[in-house]
Amino acid sequence: MLTYRQEFIRFMAESEVLLFGDFTLKSGRQAPYFINTGKYRTGSRIARLGEYYAKCYLEHGVKADALVGPAYKGIPLAVSTAVALAREGVDVGFCFDRKEEKDHGEGGLFVGHALRDGESVCLIDDVMTSGKALREILPKLERAAQVRVSAMILSVDRGEKGTGDKSAVQEASETFGFPIYSIVTVRDILKAIEEGIVGGREHLGKMEEYLARYGA
Repeated sequence: MLTYRQEFIRFMAESEVLLFGDFTLKSGRQAPYFINTGKYRTGSRIARLGEYYAKCYLEHGVKADALVGPAYKGIPLAVSTAVALAREGVDVGFCFDRKEEKDHGEGGLFVGHALRDGESVCLIDDVMTSGKALREILPKLERAAQVRVSAMILSVDRGEKGTGDKSAVQEASETFGFPIYSIVTVRDILKAIEEGIVGGREHLGKMEEYLARYGA
């Protein structure tokens, strides 16, 4: 019987979200694999994705008044996670940021749950490479209300070095003072390939070489 992490890796492969080849990342690094959450293109897939995020949220005992999905990829992630949590009896708000602040109608930087002073939020995003999206959303949250970020949840922790020897995820967690969890790590993916849970054995060598160079 597969664990939910193993199921998730197979789900990524079946959805063509986990891709192998030659990819240029935002960091400029040439990677032999890529995680493209934009490939979750049907209602059934985004519903399943939310269930995996919800499992991670509950597993780590995260507590939040609202889920925040950084625009744009984080929007469906936060919504689907909120729906999945509601099915588990955990009803939380959700919201996402605007790229530009609205100066008419209800106005504001966020759509959805109205953030209030003293609330806690959980950030929901796909993959962290450099932490740029996180650094963009935090000032917006500060402008909206005096909220506390209780945690951040990602699909995959690539485990790559940030500016030093620590991973980008470790650096961000230490810098901003909240835990960052992931449904799976790149090491989980490598193990799943080795065990035949998903294909891609022919790419293991390049993935190991890449991690030897860039892994934390």
